[in-house]
Amino acid sequence: MSVPSLASSLSDSVTAAAAPLGLVDFAPQVRRSEHADFQADGMLAAARTLRRRPRDVAAEVVAALPAGNLVAAARVAGPGFVNLELTDRALLAQLADRLGDPRLGVGTAEADVTTVIDYSQPNIAKEMHVGHLRSTIIGDSLVRILEHLGGTVVRRNHIGDWGTQFGMLIQYRFEHPEPPATTGTATMRRLAALYRQARAAFDSDPAFAERARRRVVALQGGDPATLSAWRDIVAESTRYFTDVYDRLGVRLTGADAVGESAYNAALPDVAAELAQRGVAAVSDGALCVFFDDVRGPDGTPTPLIVRKRDGGFGYAATDLAALRQRVGDLHADRLLYVVDARQALHFRMVFDTARRAGWLPPTVPAVHVAFGTVLGPDGRPFKTRAGDTVRLVDLLTEAVDRARDVVAAKNPDLAGAALDQRARQVGIGAVKYADLATGRTRDYTYDPDRMLALAGNTGVYLQYAHARIRSILAKATGVEPVVDAEVALEPAERALILDLDAFADTLTEVVAGFEPHRLCGYLYRLAQTFTTFYERCPVLRADEPIRGNRLALCRLTGDTLRTGLELLGIEAPDQL
Repeated sequence: MSVPSLASSLSDSVTAAAAPLGLVDFAPQVRRSEHADFQADGMLAAARTLRRRPRDVAAEVVAALPAGNLVAAARVAGPGFVNLELTDRALLAQLADRLGDPRLGVGTAEADVTTVIDYSQPNIAKEMHVGHLRSTIIGDSLVRILEHLGGTVVRRNHIGDWGTQFGMLIQYRFEHPEPPATTGTATMRRLAALYRQARAAFDSDPAFAERARRRVVALQGGDPATLSAWRDIVAESTRYFTDVYDRLGVRLTGADAVGESAYNAALPDVAAELAQRGVAAVSDGALCVFFDDVRGPDGTPTPLIVRKRDGGFGYAATDLAALRQRVGDLHADRLLYVVDARQALHFRMVFDTARRAGWLPPTVPAVHVAFGTVLGPDGRPFKTRAGDTVRLVDLLTEAVDRARDVVAAKNPDLAGAALDQRARQVGIGAVKYADLATGRTRDYTYDPDRMLALAGNTGVYLQYAHARIRSILAKATGVEPVVDAEVALEPAERALILDLDAFADTLTEVVAGFEPHRLCGYLYRLAQTFTTFYERCPVLRADEPIRGNRLALCRLTGDTLRTGLELLGIEAPDQL
């Protein structure tokens, strides 16, 4: 069982001190403050309930706080806040507890929660592009954090592998056979080029278009030759996706890919059940779900189309079938969809429809974890100079190449495989951190020069901070960090302990809003606080027992940075 954070312990103390006032459900918020170690609020609301002056209520709470090893001083501030200073002994005791805890004070709040998270979502026979970057990276970090908090996480890569385009591609491939080729990025580019050629033929040749439509019917009907060709295309694409995920260092595997085709057999039942329950109705030949507050520019209702006029099914039906399966069969306690913000209305209608149908109980939250767009230097969606969408593999290759120059400049003797590995760690880490450090609902500009900078809020800065700490510890040969609670602390030491103690609370904040940028911000502040500590408090030259305490601070900071970076999906090498 992890020891609670200092903020949590203080909240309990303030709650106990306020108990004699007769307050019900009093829940003070205890936060870090520029004017003290912590500040507790809640007295203003309590004063309104008691019909008393807030400062008088705060004064009674201060007077009732027990004297002991935790609080060194408490005073009323402002209109009714309580400023709290902690004892050195309390801070050092917390440092010792954290140092001996492999989980660094992080509990398992998600232990009884099963989360199904849908992210990445590439399309078969198409190369992954920059538009897939944010979904993949944000989704992967949330998976890691939820699992670290003890949760059961089911990864779902909802790939586009069904529909008219496959009849078109398969027919074109039958008519233009290719020699066998090795798998990988080159094969995928060939397949994507074949798709573009098939699309051009479909749009310009009515006879081919008719043959392609017949091929769709054959695919849906289970024709062995057509199914075999379809499976080959899916397999080629899946191998390519796996290669990209390996480059990115994310946890998605082929087993996590569940394509649209997996729900195909369930779609008629989905439509029938919605109609039977009165959730959907036929309108102009299509089966639709209408909403009182969803209307087009002309004021006419905008429906969610479950079954099209021609009897075919679209994305809405597939998403509803997937949702029903995730709750009913996978027993999800929470559903997360890491998808572009432009799909907000679609998911709002899907979730509403599922609730009305009884497939999504009130106890199961469904969250559209929306994100903004990756922009180019011109402030527009990131494109190549020719105006094409940037391929994800090309973006990653460029980042690693640039990182190689950065690493080589700092390590002139590094070469070969060692340089390549370091460049990959830095380059991929830089791409991920630049994305995750931005609030996910915001757009951000892709800028390799800024993201690979050694200073500022970058992944490289944090990796170097971690490596520097490991270097310090390596020089303390034979000296184990041992905490002595009787030593007086310097201000920089106090600040570092307080920051280290906030790690678990930060992860709670991340999950509350599914916002990885909060962890990035925390790690950056921690690295800055450590830099100040190291500049003002000699470590290796200090006498015992001060040196033991400071080595403990180094060890705990290094472990926290490494764990935090790993939760973001970023490697933290011991040397850079």
